Amino acid sequence: MINSTGICRSALRYGIVGAIALSGLGISVPAYAAPEDLALIQSYIGDWRGRGTLTAEGQEDETVVCRLSVTKSSAEKINYRGRCTLAGANLSMNGTMAFISDKNRYEAIMTSNTEFTGVAIGTRQGNNVTFNLQSTAENGMVSRVKAGFGLSDGDIEVSFEVTRDDGSKLVAQIPFDRR
Repeated sequence: MINSTGICRSALRYGIVGAIALSGLGISVPAYAAPEDLALIQSYIGDWRGRGTLTAEGQEDETVVCRLSVTKSSAEKINYRGRCTLAGANLSMNGTMAFISDKNRYEAIMTSNTEFTGVAIGTRQGNNVTFNLQSTAENGMVSRVKAGFGLSDGDIEVSFEVTRDDGSKLVAQIPFDRR
């Protein structure tokens, strides 16, 4: 379904849900994770609100409004529950995020109110973790999603880029403040 600005709603859902949900996962974690990786995971705990812009090539920008609640699950992982509103659609997602020391990487898993359920691998640079994922939309079109999720000066910044097989892109920046 195309919204009033011509942006495919399923692509919007995959992008937003992918970005925020890529930020979290549900995997059993060994107790040997590095202290700084565990501290980074735990630093996300709290309630967050975000407002940003989604841009699709050749289309008018869309406003995205999100809220995110991050809770402690264990020393090694966190749970999150989020909801975003954009283009008249409500998107919700749930998941967990952990550092898997055996693999020396972050992993995220999530479910949503769309067809999208995914696992993503994250790499850390400073206090930022970037997740990469490839997913297939309901119409069979493959999308590559690159999502960044990090703390900067006490705030969360979610950024993502979705590139579809036809080469078109969706890009968003959503800064979050702790509430």
